[in-house]
Amino acid sequence: MKNVFDPEVSKELISRINSLTPDTSNQWGRMNVGQMLAHCNVTYDLVYTDKYPKPKGFKKFMIKLLAKKVVTGPKPYKKNMRTSPLFLITDERSFETEKQRLIQYIDKTQKLGATHFHNKESHAFGPLTTSEWNVLFYKHLDHHLRQFGS
Repeated sequence: MKNVFDPEVSKELISRINSLTPDTSNQWGRMNVGQMLAHCNVTYDLVYTDKYPKPKGFKKFMIKLLAKKVVTGPKPYKKNMRTSPLFLITDERSFETEKQRLIQYIDKTQKLGATHFHNKESHAFGPLTTSEWNVLFYKHLDHHLRQFGS
């Protein structure tokens, strides 16, 4: 798994994002490219904003039990896998707006660095190791960039 905290990996991800256009079509799934970028931004919104309420109690327990290993583990995502309702993007999104937001989030994450994320509380999974944060960020973004041939 590549390391999102490495400046070269962040540059590579941004280059892959910059290779997309508003007309880039998906190779699987239902989202268009603007929706995919917005979908990827949700990951970072959960880290950097209070836009979404945190799950509590039994719901948080079930999310940790059922999703944490899938999200933070090394096994690649399957094509057309179901996503959390929080990540569903069904309305039209501005390609340029979402693209710039995602690039800014990648830059911010890389600049904060691995030590910032060591044992940082996640939205739904509790504290994560630096390695788990890296997998969470990289695996998801890589999956969706490959979805659009980048």
